[in-house]
Amino acid sequence: MGVIKGQNTIGLPQIINYPKEVYQAGTQSWDIAQDHNGILYFANNSGLLTFNGHYWHRYPMPNETIVRSVQVAPSGRVFVGAQDEIGYFFPGANGDLVYTSLKSLVPAADRKFADVWDISIIGDQVFFRAEDKIFLYKDQTVAVYPAPSEWRFMGNVGEEVFAQDKAKGLMRFREGRWEPLRQPFGGPDTLVTTLLPFDKDTLLIGTNRHGLYLLTGDRVTRKRTQADVWLESNRIYSGSVASEGDFALGTSSGGCMILNRDGRVIQTLSRPEGIQNNNVLTLFLDRDHNLWMGLDNGIDFVAYNTAITHIFPDQNNQVAGYAARIYQGKLFIGTSDGLYSVPLDFRESDLAFSKGQFTQVRGTDGQVWNLTEVNGQLLMGHHEGAFQIKGDAAYPLLPGVGSWLFAPLSSVYPSPQVIVGSYSGLDLLDYQGGTFRSEGKLPGLTESLRFLAIDNDNRIWTSHPYRGVFRIDLSPDHHSFTARLYTSKDGLPGDLNNYVYRVKNRVVVATEKGIFEYDPARDRFVLSDFMEPVFHHQKVRYLREDDNGNIWFVSSERVGIVDFRKPSGGNAYTIVYFPELTGETVGGFEFLYPYNDENVFISFDKGFFHLNYNRYLRSKPELTVMIGQVRTTARKDSLLFGGYFTNGDRVADVQTAIAHLPNLVNSFHFEYASPLYEQKDNISYSYQLTGFDKGWSDWTRKTEKDYTNLPAGTYTFQVKARNNLGNESKAASYTFTVEPAWYQTVWAYIGYILILCGILYLVSRYQRRKFASQQQKYEEEQDRLRYLHQLELEANEKQIVQLKNDKLESDVNFKNKELASVTMHLVQRGKLLSNIKEDLVRLQRHIDNPTGAQEFKKVIRLLNDDESNEEDWEHFSIHFDQVHSNFLANLKGRYPTLTSTDLKLCAYLRMNLSSKEIAQLMNISLRGVEISRYRLRKKLNVPSDANLYDYLITVTGH
Repeated sequence: MGVIKGQNTIGLPQIINYPKEVYQAGTQSWDIAQDHNGILYFANNSGLLTFNGHYWHRYPMPNETIVRSVQVAPSGRVFVGAQDEIGYFFPGANGDLVYTSLKSLVPAADRKFADVWDISIIGDQVFFRAEDKIFLYKDQTVAVYPAPSEWRFMGNVGEEVFAQDKAKGLMRFREGRWEPLRQPFGGPDTLVTTLLPFDKDTLLIGTNRHGLYLLTGDRVTRKRTQADVWLESNRIYSGSVASEGDFALGTSSGGCMILNRDGRVIQTLSRPEGIQNNNVLTLFLDRDHNLWMGLDNGIDFVAYNTAITHIFPDQNNQVAGYAARIYQGKLFIGTSDGLYSVPLDFRESDLAFSKGQFTQVRGTDGQVWNLTEVNGQLLMGHHEGAFQIKGDAAYPLLPGVGSWLFAPLSSVYPSPQVIVGSYSGLDLLDYQGGTFRSEGKLPGLTESLRFLAIDNDNRIWTSHPYRGVFRIDLSPDHHSFTARLYTSKDGLPGDLNNYVYRVKNRVVVATEKGIFEYDPARDRFVLSDFMEPVFHHQKVRYLREDDNGNIWFVSSERVGIVDFRKPSGGNAYTIVYFPELTGETVGGFEFLYPYNDENVFISFDKGFFHLNYNRYLRSKPELTVMIGQVRTTARKDSLLFGGYFTNGDRVADVQTAIAHLPNLVNSFHFEYASPLYEQKDNISYSYQLTGFDKGWSDWTRKTEKDYTNLPAGTYTFQVKARNNLGNESKAASYTFTVEPAWYQTVWAYIGYILILCGILYLVSRYQRRKFASQQQKYEEEQDRLRYLHQLELEANEKQIVQLKNDKLESDVNFKNKELASVTMHLVQRGKLLSNIKEDLVRLQRHIDNPTGAQEFKKVIRLLNDDESNEEDWEHFSIHFDQVHSNFLANLKGRYPTLTSTDLKLCAYLRMNLSSKEIAQLMNISLRGVEISRYRLRKKLNVPSDANLYDYLITVTGH
């Protein structure tokens, strides 16, 4: 086995360990498969295990048994074989894998079986192997093929299925039956464990204890290899194609071995190389040609197809690397524990595939800082001085003085003198006759000078990490010099962390704030017109120009190259970063050695990385991204989408049905990943939620995103991936709808409209009623006001009437008084006239003179005429009717038989005159008045017991 170990390549691929604590399942994984999306499936002790590049998920079997085998059909069904169980997983309604058992299709007599170790899928046929029978599932039926003795192996290559029976050996399935090979192979003592394609018509057979064989047709021949003894002693458990022409074989106790078609060992991967244990139960080559190992305890990933490998000079003592140089057919690597070398096989363009073991160069124990080839000689800067490497030993040149680096003082080789930057200034080496000789220390500087470059004017520029940059002008004989220190006062951005390099035929200073150059016209440092547009004020720690004029650099712990052979984006160069190396270099002591495009060596804290730059650029694995799971987190965490889209009975690449969720389910957790397993740490993601986000997010390494309290609407979550080369994947998307709350639905809005209409109707009705009520109240108020107004008017009218009545009464009283006055005047006049008449009559009796008597008679006649004058009566009646509302006219109208004398009597009675006064006015006697009153009663039909005055008032209405 020791011989085999010596055959390992010096470059080891990256290995990622996944212990059971990471994937949270059983210790053993027995089989591995991959679907067209890149998701990996592991047949594990705890069930079916899936991995999408970031998230692991476990799907237990219904009977909680071990899953021994797994294969993925073109439809996307994941067929599994377990203990006493066969079936398949397929996405359910929510996109999560759901198990369907096929055991019910097995004939009842054959439903008892043990572990199902192998599955082969050919078209629509699925074969399951248990030890005592093979099941063939096709068209929803299961056929059973009992073992002639014991089925020990089954596998397929292309469209052919092979199985091994303990008694009959290897058999081929043809036309519905198992046929032994014409040349029997694989008897009771030979256990076939793997079957791989080898050539067009040849298969490679791996056996548990008897090595490898080739099957061509029905003819089996032994395949001799460089590792036969090792393979037979370690037992082959599994096998896989490793790459074109190479094969990987997993063993029971020796790990994994990779051989080429000629049987030569390419690589051995075991615990010293980084896998978790040497018991490899299964091997699988994924679609990007990287290896997966199912181990007895854990799962390992081997980036076999990667352009970056590790070089460990001492596998058992992985110390930091500081310097590397290819010299005289060997790779020399300087570490913190000495200088190591290994022969190289230059037949391999990628020198990482050279085989051999590193050996330590004698006399180099301790810290190695630098390896420089000068005048065809290899010089080593060491903690204990400057040395020359000859063969496998180091010879001191400047013993006792720690040396950093070497710089020839002539660009024409051989250079007669070499400057040495040491812990305490500058030393000088002379070169004569093929031998270096110390010329001692150059006086004047005692600083530790770790960075040094010589410009085109033969001036030496050196930097001190904590003081600034020195310009050193050597004397003509190079044995003395003058020095000037440049600091922040001279244009540098600071006195700390300045690093001097020579690139592109110029001396530059890498600083914390970009690349600076010396301006002799102003005797100060300025930003480099050439370099600054490339680095844009970046913090640069290391620069190195390769033979093609490209600039390798370390900036902010990122390793990259400015490739001037590949113009891009209007620039004369392309910048390529290597995220796999980010943060891996030795801080403060960064080192890159670009030997050529296929061999670039980068120091790190456990040795060196080897980068095949050409292969790195050619390597373009398919970059995809998948949405793994979508969970709702509103009230409780529940699975909404399990990561798989379906279209009928097949797994689809895009969503075919949109999930509709109630309004309360409005908070979501999205998981996503890219199944680019070898670059999983270099993938960044950008996402957006269409319908919510305004645009794509910034690129981030996060593989999950949460949204909370989304309003009702339809949303599409999109995510895309980007690798370190700037390539972007197509976006993966998941669409869902958050239904509006019941109060936001169409029916609710219809209800709102109806309610609104009802409210408007009720409001209108209420308003109408209110208006009617108000109108009624208004009208009642108006009626009340009108009533009050009427009362007021009536009161006013009454008052006016009263006033009028009072006035009328006053007028009546006045007229009555006036009438009474006139009447009294008439009475008085009548009385006076009567008295005068009586006196005249008496006088007449005493006058004897006829003439005088005649005159008296004449006067008496005039008086009589005056008493009987109706004109006064007419005036009196008119005036009387005006005062007493046409009393006489009304009375005459009611009683037309009344005479003028009756009317006069009525008028006088109405005036309530006494009989005496009436007698005087009517010029009759009191007896005549009584007679006239009697007659009047008769005419008016007034009873004798009634008061005539009261009757006259009643009759006339006054």
